[in-house]
Amino acid sequence: MRLLLVEDEPRVAGFIAKGLREQCYAVDISPDGEDALYRAGETEYDLLILDVMLPRKDGYAVCRELRGRGFRHPILMLTARDAVDDRVRGLDAGADDYLAKPFEFRELLARIRALLRRPQELRPQLLQISDLVLNTASHRVTRGGQRIELTAKEYALLEFLLLRQNRVVNREQIAEHVWDESFDPLSNIIDVYVRRLRAKIDAGFAPPLIHTRRGEGYFLSAGPEGGDV
Repeated sequence: MRLLLVEDEPRVAGFIAKGLREQCYAVDISPDGEDALYRAGETEYDLLILDVMLPRKDGYAVCRELRGRGFRHPILMLTARDAVDDRVRGLDAGADDYLAKPFEFRELLARIRALLRRPQELRPQLLQISDLVLNTASHRVTRGGQRIELTAKEYALLEFLLLRQNRVVNREQIAEHVWDESFDPLSNIIDVYVRRLRAKIDAGFAPPLIHTRRGEGYFLSAGPEGGDV
């Protein structure tokens, strides 16, 4: 999942982004409201974490404008303001959830997981194809009942493929959701990670699940008939 963190305090933004990346999320950081609106219009984010007190345009205005544009992904507001009126204002502006600072990081993660599990985002807690099972809450991955250890980026790539199983996804789509803005489009890093993932979830198991459609991309399927665009 690719997230946009809108936070003008560099220390706070760095702390939150580091923790989220360790939990397999790709994270872009935006320092003000105008920049956030621009980024959200240019990139498909799965969730926004939006501070209220921002330069140039505050979080309430950003939230209202995004909803007015038709942005339908979850928005989680972060703020030092914890009065009932402030929470109501944030929710009325279009936010899906509201978390007051200071907060426990594990609570932030739980709220993000809950928002991403909503039916319109098609992200259930358990993702499965054949005998491969991925738990989006615990990040536990098994195949045939055997635990498979993945790095954060391998996990993120597998989750992305599972959410789109039987559909071809190209390198641009993978980069958009699994990597952040630091991704180099000229590198072969996506192919490297696909090979690593194959070695872990397909080697020694049947049937093979990760398939390549030459010139188009990759798809996850329990049989060769998959891969509809």
